[in-house]
Amino acid sequence: MSASSFISSITCHWVTFIKKLKQEIIFVCKLKSVVRCHLYPSQRTFRASAALRKISDEQKHETPSSSSQQHFETYPTGDQPDQEPQASRPSYTGHGGEESEDYESEEQLQLRILTAALEFVPDHSWTADAVAEGAKSLGLSVAAAGMFNSDGSELVLHFVSKCNSKLSELLEQDQKLVQLGQAEKKKTDQFLRDAVEARLKMLIPYIESWPQALSILLLPHNIPSSLNLLTSMVDDMWHYAGDQSTDINWYTRRAVLAGIYNTTELVMVQDSSPDFEETWHFLENRIADAMNMGHTAKQVQSTGEALVQGLMGAAVTIKNLTGLNQRR
Repeated sequence: MSASSFISSITCHWVTFIKKLKQEIIFVCKLKSVVRCHLYPSQRTFRASAALRKISDEQKHETPSSSSQQHFETYPTGDQPDQEPQASRPSYTGHGGEESEDYESEEQLQLRILTAALEFVPDHSWTADAVAEGAKSLGLSVAAAGMFNSDGSELVLHFVSKCNSKLSELLEQDQKLVQLGQAEKKKTDQFLRDAVEARLKMLIPYIESWPQALSILLLPHNIPSSLNLLTSMVDDMWHYAGDQSTDINWYTRRAVLAGIYNTTELVMVQDSSPDFEETWHFLENRIADAMNMGHTAKQVQSTGEALVQGLMGAAVTIKNLTGLNQRR
C-alpha cells in the first residue's frame, strides 16, 4: 500500500472515530444530570445494610464479659441511665429530618473505606482484598468489603473521581494566581498539555496495576460512569483554559481532548523511559496536532499519525492486560 493510500485510509478512520466519539460526548452531556456514578443502588444499599449489620453483630460479640459486669456494678438495678446502645439506634435522623452530629451515613463510610483502601492497591491491586485492608486500617471488620462489588469497580471509580477533583482544585488555584497577577496566563496549548500531564502523573503510584484498572473501567456496567468522569474532566480542562464556544466546536474540542488523554494514557502504561519522557513527548506532539488541526494535507497527515501511534499504544496495553507483556 502506498503512503498516500495509507494516510487516506487512516484519515477516514480518524474522521469516523471523531464522529462517533462526538456523538457519545453529546449523549453523555445531555444525560449528565441523571447519570449516577454509583450503579445498581438498590443492590448496593442491600449489601451495605447487610454488611453494617454484620459489623455491628461482630462488635457486639467482641464486647468483653468483664466490661458488662463492670457496667452493672457501676449502675445498680433501677439506677441505670435511660439510654440505648449505639448499635440499636431506632432512627438515623432527628424529628426535623436532619442527621445527628455523630451520625455517619453509609455513603460517608464507604468513601472513607475506599480512600483508605488506595494505600493497599500497590500490594493487592484493585481488588476486594485492598478494600478489606482499608476497612481494617480504620478499625472496621473485613466484612465491610461486602458493601462493594467484588470486581473492584467502586475502588477504581472512586480513585478517578478523587483525581478529577484534585485536578479541578489545581486548575482553580492556577486561575486565581493569574487573576491576582501573580502568574502569567499560559497559551492554550501549553495549558492543556500541563493539565493532561498533571492528571496523568496522579497515576504514577499505581502505574504497575493501572492496566487492570483500565480493564475494570471498560466493563459494560462501568462504561456510563467512566464516560461521565472522562467528559467532566476534559470539560474542566477546557473551562479553565478559557473556552467559551457555544457551537459544535464545544463538543469537538472535548472529543479531541478526550482522545488525546486516552491515547496518552495507553502509551504511559507501557512506557519504560526515565520519568515517562516518551509519554510527555507523545503528549506534546498530540496537543500540537490538535491545535493545528485543519484541512491541509500536512495537518491531516499529522492527525493520522497521531491516531496510529495511539492505536499502537492501545495494542501494547491489551498485551499488558492479558499478561503477554510486562512493563519493565
